[in-house]
Amino acid sequence: MTKEQILQRQQELIRAARNEDRDLTVQEQAEFDRLQRSLEAMEEEDRASGYGQRTAAFQESRGAGAQPGEDLAGREQAAGAPVSPEQAARRAIEAERQRMAQITSLCRSFQISPDEYIQNGSSLETVRAAVLEQLQRTGAPVNARVTADEGDKFRERASDGLMMRAGISLSSVADGAGQMRGMSLRDLAIECLAREGKDTMSLLRMDMTDLYADLCRQFYNPTAAFPAILDNTIRKSITHQYNLVPTTFQAWTTKGSLSDFKETKDHEYVIGGVGDFLEVPENGELKADTPDTKLLPSRSLKTYGRQFSMTRQAFINDDIGFLTEIPGLYATKAKKTIDKAVYEILYDNKPVFDKKSLFHADHNNLIAVGAKPSQASLQEMILQMQKQKDPFGDAIYVTPQYIIVPVGYEFDLAVILHSTQVTGSNHNDINPLYNYPIHVIQTPVLNALAKGKEVPWFMAANPASAKSIQVDYLNGQEMPTFRRMEAPGVLGFTWDIYLDWGIAVRDFRGIAKNPGVVIE
Repeated sequence: MTKEQILQRQQELIRAARNEDRDLTVQEQAEFDRLQRSLEAMEEEDRASGYGQRTAAFQESRGAGAQPGEDLAGREQAAGAPVSPEQAARRAIEAERQRMAQITSLCRSFQISPDEYIQNGSSLETVRAAVLEQLQRTGAPVNARVTADEGDKFRERASDGLMMRAGISLSSVADGAGQMRGMSLRDLAIECLAREGKDTMSLLRMDMTDLYADLCRQFYNPTAAFPAILDNTIRKSITHQYNLVPTTFQAWTTKGSLSDFKETKDHEYVIGGVGDFLEVPENGELKADTPDTKLLPSRSLKTYGRQFSMTRQAFINDDIGFLTEIPGLYATKAKKTIDKAVYEILYDNKPVFDKKSLFHADHNNLIAVGAKPSQASLQEMILQMQKQKDPFGDAIYVTPQYIIVPVGYEFDLAVILHSTQVTGSNHNDINPLYNYPIHVIQTPVLNALAKGKEVPWFMAANPASAKSIQVDYLNGQEMPTFRRMEAPGVLGFTWDIYLDWGIAVRDFRGIAKNPGVVIE
């Protein structure tokens, strides 16, 4: 093989590994080393003839896709400095990485796909000339199309790799993420900075403190890879953990959406409020009717949030918990905060929109004597809810659908709702609650709120028949939002995590209370 053929083959090996974002395989490294030894032998012969140094430097710089004199390896060889096969491979990979980064950046500016130029080994000058020539001729970019560039794919791989490293299972994983799961934060930082054109050798010589300071300078750079990978990993962690929180409020409350933080009032009561239909005699007139309205409770939102950071110490200690665990813990706490607030409304029984307690004798939704769930107490609650009337005195069809109980009644309710005969009956009486269409919702929050006292339990209606508690979100956004920011006096990357919500009692007719008893 000629030196040109050797250099071309080495470049093919490096480009294949770089495109797949991996190191050379054992076989590829062995072939690269063999070719390098052959090349060095040829160069030794050239040196003996007096002109080998210039030829070697020029040919190697051409093989790296650079201009004469641009490649570090070529200059060192021209100066007679010894270069090992490993060093030559590393420098060639670095040159290829820099070429790809520069071409990608240039093409992105003109909405051009860089794939063709990267694959065929074009130099940066060649790509620049092609772009300018096309712009001058047509006034439009060449091969313009929107694609996910290598930078986006790399960030996705790195983010999924961090999640996998933390032991978090993902429903879908980016191609190549498994190869990055073993990377430390230092390795990831070096890879990100190298992809942006910085010299890999100098990055490898930097200690963790200097490397961290270099990363912090990229805090507000919208194209910087490292902060974007952190953000993407945090987003995945929040989504993953939020969806796993075993809260129960969402099972029986209604969900609403508000577009701003102003107080919002509901003026129309949807059930009733209009007169009965009247008979119209022959040649008679239809009588006008004016719908009656009742002012229902106001709704509004508030913002709740916290702040967390990736400290300098966490980065140096290679602690990825600030990415994969801490954001998820805050997302979990946000959902649990809503859950607790909903059940506090039930337990505290404070006045609602008509200035009376939520559960009140006048509301016909309070059982006078507390008891544990039983066939009799359940039937009493169901019948009381079904007797409710709307604000205009008309009967409404309330459908009890949920029984909300503290921990301690789950097994008793299983017997009550799934036994064909009445428990303890000597006459094989049929159980009227057998397979009654009601869902049991058990929550330990009620036990915690009671603190050893009587623990109430509740029955809620299908919201389509009568509403009770509603949780509103800003524009329907249930998932916590986060933003990266710079906090004065904090050595680290800092994030705010927040969620906008409001809880309102929409109506007392859709829920009833039994004061309960002490649970041993």
